Amino acid sequence: MRALILAFFLTCTPIFLFSQEDTTSIASKELVRVIQTDKTELIGRILKQDEREITFETADGRKIIIPQYVVKEIIPIKKNDFNAKGVFIGEDMFATRYFITTNGLPIKKGEHYVQWNLFGPDFQFALSDRFGVGVMTSWFATPLIASAKYSFEINDKNHFAVGALIGTSSWAAFSGLNIGGALPFATYSHGSRKANIALTGGYGAVWFDGFTGGRGLTSIAGMVKVGQKISLVFDSFIVLPGAARDQTSINWVYDPNTGNSVPVTTTIQVRNPGFALLIPGIRWHLEEGRAFQFGFAGALTNGNVFPLPIPMLQWYRRIN
Repeated sequence: MRALILAFFLTCTPIFLFSQEDTTSIASKELVRVIQTDKTELIGRILKQDEREITFETADGRKIIIPQYVVKEIIPIKKNDFNAKGVFIGEDMFATRYFITTNGLPIKKGEHYVQWNLFGPDFQFALSDRFGVGVMTSWFATPLIASAKYSFEINDKNHFAVGALIGTSSWAAFSGLNIGGALPFATYSHGSRKANIALTGGYGAVWFDGFTGGRGLTSIAGMVKVGQKISLVFDSFIVLPGAARDQTSINWVYDPNTGNSVPVTTTIQVRNPGFALLIPGIRWHLEEGRAFQFGFAGALTNGNVFPLPIPMLQWYRRIN
């Protein structure tokens, strides 16, 4: 037994010594993105690196020396980060969001971001690779809406998530405007951070001054990154028609037999109409961790379609 242990040790020792022989030289056949502190990017392979510098071979075969102090981040590149023509596309860091809705993809842990809107900010924090929380509000800090989402990975291309939004009129409640709402939802998405489509369903409930009500909500959305700087985005927000209800009215009708007006009760079934908001747009990736998004919304209700005069303008920025 001791002979076997000794033989194993003697066999492994040269391997161990060889692995310790040069800790400053790292060669890699894998493609990487090197993001520098001045926000420039390089795509290629690391030939060698130590604590002072990196010897880097670019995609066009040039060899350059990069000081370590100018390197902000090194990101491995996957094969599917290229399109069919071999042009680098990469992932969309903000692929979990569209204009209004989200999808089943999780925010990567630590990739917190803020979405600036014309009406106010929306902060999102990734507490783990599956769980994220957020808070959104207007520039007047009312309403104040908290959000949470937990994602499940079915496989590489399919994800499912459950979450909720809950809001209040915050400080405005002290002036008598006490309004609240909640929106639990579930969403399924197919695809990746480069291209995906999502189907979401939920129930929106509101309450104020003793009144409570709610409607079913759904959404179909998707995005595709068509270039290193451009993503096409489509979002929708669909309020389903309300449940049918009886509406009774009393009309006074003249009776020629009696010469008097008599009440006539009429009951009809009515329901609140559905409403759909459709938003196609473009997301422009300004640099790593920053993007600008704009779109034009159209509304559909009672069979009529009309455009909204104010465009959707949003700014994304990573906050870590």
